[in-house]
Amino acid sequence: MRLNKLMLLSICFFFNWIGVQVIHAQDTYPSKGFVKLFNGKNFDGWYLKLKDDDPELAKKVFAIEAGGIHVFDNSWPDEIDFNEGTDGTIGMAYTKKVYKKYHLKFQYKWGHKKANYFDKWEYDAGVYYHITDDKVFPTGVEYQIQYVQTEDKNGTGDAIRPPGQTYDWYFNPEKDTYQLPNNGGILYTGQDSYKGKKWLHRAKATRNFNALNDQWNSCEIIVMGGEYAIHKLNGEVVNVIFNLKPSAGIIGFQSETAEIYYRNIEIKEFDEIISIEKFLSN
Repeated sequence: MRLNKLMLLSICFFFNWIGVQVIHAQDTYPSKGFVKLFNGKNFDGWYLKLKDDDPELAKKVFAIEAGGIHVFDNSWPDEIDFNEGTDGTIGMAYTKKVYKKYHLKFQYKWGHKKANYFDKWEYDAGVYYHITDDKVFPTGVEYQIQYVQTEDKNGTGDAIRPPGQTYDWYFNPEKDTYQLPNNGGILYTGQDSYKGKKWLHRAKATRNFNALNDQWNSCEIIVMGGEYAIHKLNGEVVNVIFNLKPSAGIIGFQSETAEIYYRNIEIKEFDEIISIEKFLSN
């Protein structure tokens, strides 16, 4: 009997210890050397903008919830301007500050509400950087966030290049996805053989993502001015671009065709260019 009591006490102690470790892990945000880009309480240091330029509606689209941003929260119906062609709730949450050399981290997960032209672009959103024109849609590079449910296909990490932004991108000519030049990738120059859209540069194919399972994805955008930008998804490098022009700008988180949650938005700035090898080897 005494042995059983000792075993029970040991088990209780173990699970209490585990609980402390979980709480401690949650307290590690922001990461070492990083600062919160979004404070989780209000939009100090940010401003909101929608396609229909309605500032009150923008506050409703980008709701603050549980320390993060909930696009199309529970106050919205399951379908929002669905395939109506109005697209008024498409918009951006922009930083006021311009950034140039930095490491940005954030997490996202999908909800189930559908909005705007969902049938054309399923579960679609994004994070823009090096923004120099804050129109909707902005001029800047987009880290695409996307899940194509009908194909069970990830699009997160794709790079989108709108008019007014340039960069170099290398790809695998057989797969039409990102591949570094030292691994056989060729420079994209608008080749007819490239089957993708000319402004959409596909990330490496991966199954390392969470779709509609209520689980979070961890994303990183590592930018060194005009030298290069790395797109990471759940710890995996999925895309790289080079020679970015413009080479600095504000940052923006997007509302587009589906309910999405953003949280743990943090950033680390650099004074000097860090070699790309440091981040590719991690």
